[in-house]
Amino acid sequence: MAIPTLDAFQVIGDPSRRKMLLLLSEDSLTINSLADNFDMSRPAVSKHVKILETAGFISIQDVGRERYCTLKKDGFEELQAWLNYFDEFWTSKLKKLETLLNIKLPN
Repeated sequence: MAIPTLDAFQVIGDPSRRKMLLLLSEDSLTINSLADNFDMSRPAVSKHVKILETAGFISIQDVGRERYCTLKKDGFEELQAWLNYFDEFWTSKLKKLETLLNIKLPN
């Protein structure tokens, strides 16, 4: 099964994957434990997990017969960089507006 390569926003654009990330923010979980939280087939959950892993949001570690999913920061760093760009953009615009508004106009 070929897993599509998605950018970070496409990855988190899916509500099921966002819920998986929230669940994994509390603790590492097996794929079966994750699947228990969703009304979808085990193969569908596995596909979402593989997308999250490919995008760097989670890592998967085999422990005996179980596969544990754990959050990774790599995927989140792409999101943070994008958000930081626009944070700086708006901060700059607001500072320019503040400067403009502080200029006293002649009577």
